[in-house]
Amino acid sequence: MIEIRNLSKSYGKTKVLTDIFLNLEDNKIYGLLGRNGAGKTTLLNIVANQLKCDAGELKYDGEDIYENSKAVENICLVREKSIPVDDDKVKRIFDMAKTLYKDWDEEYKEYLVKEFSLNVKKKYRKLSRGNQTIVGLIIGLASRARLTIFDEPSLGLDAAYRYKFYDLLLEDAEKNPRAVIISTHLIDEVTNLFEEVIILKEEKVYLKGEVSNIVEKGYFLNGNYENILSVIKGKNIIHKEEFGASAVVGLFDLLDGEEKALLKSRNVEISPMPLQKLFVYLTENNSKKEGH
Repeated sequence: MIEIRNLSKSYGKTKVLTDIFLNLEDNKIYGLLGRNGAGKTTLLNIVANQLKCDAGELKYDGEDIYENSKAVENICLVREKSIPVDDDKVKRIFDMAKTLYKDWDEEYKEYLVKEFSLNVKKKYRKLSRGNQTIVGLIIGLASRARLTIFDEPSLGLDAAYRYKFYDLLLEDAEKNPRAVIISTHLIDEVTNLFEEVIILKEEKVYLKGEVSNIVEKGYFLNGNYENILSVIKGKNIIHKEEFGASAVVGLFDLLDGEEKALLKSRNVEISPMPLQKLFVYLTENNSKKEGH
């Protein structure tokens, strides 16, 4: 659906994105991850046709995305401060969104308003930050846009409403498949939503892949450091904490059955590394760590 080739973007002399290559498919939920300043919001604005890149190609269904009416009505970007008419009542904001997105579901919008107990008669600017976020989430969900993008969708929301949103998104994506991109810092909360993860680092796509394939390479190894090192020599160590002769080692690499059995025979505890930790260690400046 979306093809990105050699895409670059700078603000003045500051490079934000350099030579980005990406393909995004229909009916898949993507997680876009990166440290602050990694260029996530810039990339999402470019994909949503709200910002022009400096160089490269961006195609929607094989056609240039810029000034493409098909792309405009099929891509919905929800982000903080994305409602420019904040002096309007919420009801009017929904009415405007209804005219923008061709697959808008009014009945579903009404259902979501009740689910989130949202007062649509209030002016948008008088809503709490959490309720302003909810207005955006409802637009994103009810738009039924072929590509729906949520940039930090949990700002100002308490845990109950965050999990309500995740459940609604998953339920609706199963009934009405579409492509979804979620950019968030609360990775542990949404890992089960993601099918693929895209990690930005140092202006580029550092890693892209199925979550299951990425997570199966993340391990914590806890035990005698020499016993660990003799088995995993040459593998990709992304984290290490030493306590005398013992250590906790973070590994991003494949371990076969024989290697796991050998580690266990040497009293080394093996545990899976959560995606949030994996992301933190992979995006640290780890060029001096062993195994690289």
